Amino acid sequence: MANGDKRDYYDVLGVHKNASDIEIKKAYRKLAIQYHPDKNPGDKESEEKFKELTEAYEVLSDSQKRAQYDQFGHAGLGGGGFSSGGFGFGGGTPFGDIFGDIFGDIFGGPRERSRGKRGDDLLYNLEISFEQAAFGAEKQIEVPYAKRCDSCKGSGAKAGTEPKVCPTCRGAGQVRFQQGFFSISRPCSHCNGEGRVIESPCPSCRGTGSVKDRKSLSVKVPPGVETGTRLKLSGEGGQGIKGGANGDLYIAISVREHPVFARDGYDVICEIPISFVQAALGCEIEVPTLDGKVSLKLPEGTQSGKVFRMKGKGIAVLQGYGRGDQLTVIKVETPSNLGKRQRELLEEFAKISGEEVHPMKRNFFEKVMDILS
Repeated sequence: MANGDKRDYYDVLGVHKNASDIEIKKAYRKLAIQYHPDKNPGDKESEEKFKELTEAYEVLSDSQKRAQYDQFGHAGLGGGGFSSGGFGFGGGTPFGDIFGDIFGDIFGGPRERSRGKRGDDLLYNLEISFEQAAFGAEKQIEVPYAKRCDSCKGSGAKAGTEPKVCPTCRGAGQVRFQQGFFSISRPCSHCNGEGRVIESPCPSCRGTGSVKDRKSLSVKVPPGVETGTRLKLSGEGGQGIKGGANGDLYIAISVREHPVFARDGYDVICEIPISFVQAALGCEIEVPTLDGKVSLKLPEGTQSGKVFRMKGKGIAVLQGYGRGDQLTVIKVETPSNLGKRQRELLEEFAKISGEEVHPMKRNFFEKVMDILS
C-alpha cells in the first residue's frame, strides 16, 4: 500500500491526536482482539485490518516514531510503519515485543520463568479470654507448616542427584507452537513450567522439596480485638521453595464469652441485681469491673433498668487511645416466697402508700370506668 493510500494512524486506532500512551494501548488491544486472525480464520479482510492496526500501534507507541509521524506524516517514517522485514515475528521487526506486551496475559505469550515458589499462606484460629481481648496479651502457639526438605535442600531430587534439564522444552519452561497466524508459547506440560525434571525423587519429601513440620511462635494480641479480628504475621507461613518467599500467617481471633460482662463496641455492659429494699432506700454496692471491684452509690428510688455509666472502665480502643466505658445496668429483684410477717408488713406499706393490695378483686368493668371517669 502506497503512503498516499495509508489511513491516518490515529483514525485506524480510533483515538485523538493527544491520546496518552495508555489510551493508545487500550484502543489497540480492544481492536486487535476483535480482528485477531485466530478469531476470524480465513477472513483476509480481518487479517489486513489486523496488520493495519499493528502497524499503527508500532508507530504511535514509540515516542520517537510518533513525533516524526506527527510532523511529517507517513513520509517521515521512511516509507512504512515497520522498521524492516515487513510483517511477522522475524526480520528484526519489533512486532514480537508488541505481541508480548499486549497479548502475553491473554494468549500465554513469553514471560520470564521463576525458579522459586512462594510458601503457602496459613490460617490459625486463636481463642482468647474477654480480658485478653480488652487489654491485649502475648500468646504462644504451635503452627504446622511446610518447610524446605533438609535432605535435598528443597530441590526435590534424591541426595547425590540433580534435576535434569527438561528434554521437551530444553529448560525454557515453555514450548512454542503455531496457532493460526501466530506462534504461541505455553508452559511446558512435561515439567510444569519448571524447565527441569526430577528422575530420582528425594525419599524424604517425595520430590516436592518440602516436608511437614511445626514451629512455636509468640503472638502479640493488641488490646481492643474482637471475634473476627485477623492478625497478619508476614513471612511466618509456609517456607518458600527454591528461593521463593515465605508465605504469611493469619491469626483469626475468637473471644470467649464472659460470665459477667458483655461487649458493645468498646463499652462493657454489666447487669447488677439488687433487692427491692436496696432500690427503695438507696445503698452503696460493689460493682465488678475489668480493673477490679468499684463502689457505686445508688440513690433512693432507683428503678430497674437504670444505667450508670462508669467512665474509662471499658475496653481499650484498637490501634487508638483511651478506653470505652462500663454501663452498669440495675436489675431490681422482686421478693418471692414471703413469710407471714413479711407479707403483713408489705400490705401495711401498701395501705400507707394508698396502693391497692388486691387490685384483681375488683371486676374489670369497675377498672375501666375508673380510667374513663
